[in-house]
Amino acid sequence: MFELDIRSRIPIYEQLVEKLKHLIINDVLQQDEKLPSVRELAQQLTINPNTIQKAYRELEAQGYTYSVKGKGSFVNPASPSRDKEKLAEVRLELRKLFAEAMYIGMTAQEIVELIDEVKGGTPHD
Repeated sequence: MFELDIRSRIPIYEQLVEKLKHLIINDVLQQDEKLPSVRELAQQLTINPNTIQKAYRELEAQGYTYSVKGKGSFVNPASPSRDKEKLAEVRLELRKLFAEAMYIGMTAQEIVELIDEVKGGTPHD
């Protein structure tokens, strides 16, 4: 499914949350699709099941997944009202990050190139 960097300063559960969010956002994991069980993913990634459980709880708290008792965790369908709130939060955070990046010398063109890179496109010339 994906690799985690055990040498990273970022905790394993946070890496797992980010990887799963990436898969959900990019429609690799579809709405209402079941996530691997905690035990299954722990064996696959050779990490503690408690770490997987913590990541799954965080994904649910952020609204990316929901759980069904006895069945597991599933990808949450997109909710327009929730998405508007999340979009407002992300927009605010991006404003702060862009302002900081420009303050320390990043150009608007470099920001556009970074956005293209994230979208999977080619950087502007």
